Amino acid sequence: MPETPRTALVTGATSGIGLAIATALARQGHRTFIAARTADAVKETVERLREEGHDVDGAVADVRSDEQLEALVATATATFGDIEILVNNAGRNGGGQTSQITNELWDDIIETNLNSVFRLTRHVLAAGGLEGKGWGRIINIASTAGKQGVLLAAPYSASKHGVVGFTKALGKELAQTGITVNAVCPGYVETPMAERVRTGYAQLWGTSEEQVLDKFNATIPLGRYSTPTEVAGLVGYLASEPAPSITAQAINVCGGLGNF
Repeated sequence: MPETPRTALVTGATSGIGLAIATALARQGHRTFIAARTADAVKETVERLREEGHDVDGAVADVRSDEQLEALVATATATFGDIEILVNNAGRNGGGQTSQITNELWDDIIETNLNSVFRLTRHVLAAGGLEGKGWGRIINIASTAGKQGVLLAAPYSASKHGVVGFTKALGKELAQTGITVNAVCPGYVETPMAERVRTGYAQLWGTSEEQVLDKFNATIPLGRYSTPTEVAGLVGYLASEPAPSITAQAINVCGGLGNF
């Protein structure tokens, strides 16, 4: 159990990395409010975590909508009190040959992966749940793609570079307030999104998904994908009481894929 139970808000929290993060924070004793786009998924996740005895609730929200994000903060605050831990996890993949990328795809990736991080963070800060208390945690799920270019993933890499830059700037801005701001940068993680990514590369390269997986594994010194639980472990530490001096950082969880 944490020294002091906090109120946490996690987006994209019904599958993959987001679900692992919400589970980890709830198991640490935090009041955890989850958000995702699908009502059934939110309901099922809340029920599952409540069955474990955790203080969890949730709401439907599309992170591309500023109005829905503002309403999400209001609902989470009304349910559990001021938000003290914010995890911006919701995101999507996407790319292809740059000459063939549509404005619609580019804009949707930037809206989902980058603009939502700024907007939700702004709403949480404006609501007053973090500033003025001398304690707070903002954790943005970026990617190793936010530190290097990824083949055939220009919009995704651009969005995650933006998340890393936003994190470092805001971390410095809020350093004197006791609020830390960090980015967690997964590499290849075995999630439903990872399956979609392999499918996309297999189609682009005219090969099988198994061969794509072998190719990716060969680039990872550890020789395998990371797990959502391993990523959530770092998030849990950054959200904990002993981590107040870690801020404005972008930390990899990638099996050695990137050492930058």
